[in-house]
Amino acid sequence: MLNHFNFEKRGDKVLLTNDFGKHIFLEQPEFKKLVTNKIEETDACYDCLKDGLFIFDNPMEVFTDENIDAIRGMKGYLFTGTALHIFVVTNVCNMNCIYCQAKDKTSDLSKFMTPETGRRAVDMALQSPVNELTFEFQGGEPLLNFKTIKAMIDYCEERKGSKNVEYTLVSNLIALTDDKLDYLAEHHVSVSTSMDGPQFINDHNRVAKGGLSSYEYMDKGLKKLKERGISSGAIETTTRYSLGYPEEIINAYYEKGLPGIFLRPLTPLGFAQADWETVGYAPDEFLLFYSKAFEKILEINRGGTVFPEILATYFLRKIMNGVAYNYMELRSPCGASMGQMSYYCDGDIYTCDEGRMISETGDHAFRLGNVYENTYQELLENPVCKATALSSVVESLPSCQGCVYQPYCGVCPVVNYAEGKNIFPKQPGGFRCQVYKGILNLIFQKIQEGDWQTMNIFETWIEG
Repeated sequence: MLNHFNFEKRGDKVLLTNDFGKHIFLEQPEFKKLVTNKIEETDACYDCLKDGLFIFDNPMEVFTDENIDAIRGMKGYLFTGTALHIFVVTNVCNMNCIYCQAKDKTSDLSKFMTPETGRRAVDMALQSPVNELTFEFQGGEPLLNFKTIKAMIDYCEERKGSKNVEYTLVSNLIALTDDKLDYLAEHHVSVSTSMDGPQFINDHNRVAKGGLSSYEYMDKGLKKLKERGISSGAIETTTRYSLGYPEEIINAYYEKGLPGIFLRPLTPLGFAQADWETVGYAPDEFLLFYSKAFEKILEINRGGTVFPEILATYFLRKIMNGVAYNYMELRSPCGASMGQMSYYCDGDIYTCDEGRMISETGDHAFRLGNVYENTYQELLENPVCKATALSSVVESLPSCQGCVYQPYCGVCPVVNYAEGKNIFPKQPGGFRCQVYKGILNLIFQKIQEGDWQTMNIFETWIEG
């Protein structure tokens, strides 16, 4: 009996995928036999099709019972509470990045979270029925309101009970001082910064106020973090200016000894949306950049260094392991509310980081409640939570349900809303869809080619 699957012709073969996250390449004659239900046990592809759950012999009820764990592996995040809690302790920043997603040109950039509001936010986050939590401090520039960060961490340590809470800070490192370093080291706070490539690219994209070099601050800050043994990393954002320098960007990360790179396309929010004609690009332009950078990354790995591309790694873990790791944008439904929540300076709580970014324009469509007014359970019962979940189930979206990459992908209702004022995509094949599809095309091309060295590299990425 045939199980449901999606398919796409790829050269002289056909790629098939199913809801279990399994994939297989068939010769076209084999595919024809499959869809006409003429596959026999003596066919060379029979065992692979059966192992991949594309065909089965037992009654549907037995087949479902036998393989329910595989579906749970793909959807395991639905059985836990909200694990990632993002605290925006200020929207004030000491930089003017040309693509800033967290503000637009009408934003009131003067807000600071008070320690009391911060403690209330911690109380809310600790209501989540999950023992492993991540508290992420963001801005603006969070180091500009370090007293609230300290108050929140100290309070959490007193109240967390048996829960394990990991702390992380997203910072440009300009305001990093020795006393702050001491506290971060003492409380095992990991730090993520931004580096868009070598200095000339980084300083073009990430403009520090007063004519200073944001790259030099970042570089000095990373060195200080490393000296203190504080876990640290960097993320890259690709602008139109970045597109001409794929190898230079990869080399900058590799030469700095960073453990890999996330080649991140722009998200059309805030300044990036308003100035898209200047800083943005078409999907095929990004994908050309990405493919060149990807080949450079593979070259580094062939030299013996494990240096992954992080976005590809998230895809590969779903493709090769059948498990959706904690990357909110590739969940179905997405991670909004159920996987993450974002707490704004005034105590308002949003479905996700992107949802609170929309609020900077005065649009509070993704607000769930407030730390002074609601309980965690009330947040999850909010119709906004339900709507974002409903609108991000890719298995039911007309533009996604027939796509061969549907088991590995995800959609963002906030981005859909920003682009078309509708949490459902108005038309298939939008910017993010084309980017994800292009990256998956590249990954499956490598898998189809079957080069042993490349496949070994992929294995090291997903094991890391």
